[in-house]
Amino acid sequence: MACTPPLSLHSSTISDVRSSDVALSYRPDIDGLRAIAVLAVIAFHAFPAKVKGGFVGVDIFFVISGYLISSILFTGLEKGTFSFIQFYARRIRRIYPTLLVVFIACLVFGGFILLPDEYQQLGKHTVGGAGFIANFVLWWESGYFDSASELKPLLHLWSLGIEEQFYIVWPFLLWVGWKGRWNLRRLVIGLGLVSLIWNVAICVRHPVMDFYSPMTRIWELLAGALLAHGMLYPSQ
Repeated sequence: MACTPPLSLHSSTISDVRSSDVALSYRPDIDGLRAIAVLAVIAFHAFPAKVKGGFVGVDIFFVISGYLISSILFTGLEKGTFSFIQFYARRIRRIYPTLLVVFIACLVFGGFILLPDEYQQLGKHTVGGAGFIANFVLWWESGYFDSASELKPLLHLWSLGIEEQFYIVWPFLLWVGWKGRWNLRRLVIGLGLVSLIWNVAICVRHPVMDFYSPMTRIWELLAGALLAHGMLYPSQ
């Protein structure tokens, strides 16, 4: 939250909700909130001096993603229809076709307009984006000799990396907790508090780490998970 390189928002999670075999009613209010978040980020990029807090749109989108995907997971676990294979296959089908188009377009046009070292960096970012570790790649290369953000066409994939890293771990944790009859609300709150405290503790001294690390972002997705649990199980 402390630093503000280019941001990104994507709609694959909402598409998953609409196409999921789990019966969830469509929420136009959530789509409206997502639109506000997207507009805030666009305004921030267009007028960074005037819309200084527009990057909060990404934080809002993380909460929405955590809410939607956790609703699918909670409902699937309760009905006994959750499948790891189906869950991850759906993510791949929703993300990779568009992602491949972006990669190909950037590599083709980059070959004409980028210098050799810049094109080499683009290749590294392509591999990082394909493996959903773009946030780590960008974090590790940051420093005094780092190139300007305007020269990184795939910089926006940092948020997709954080979201997908959450989706790799979170279904497994929920599945273990469900089978072990854990108190899932306490699990969500506990993990969220650890992440939030970590976020606040390092935001001044290590702003780049604070921005790119999934451990300092996961509380936003877990805030959405907490909302989903409260909606589905208000008495627990």
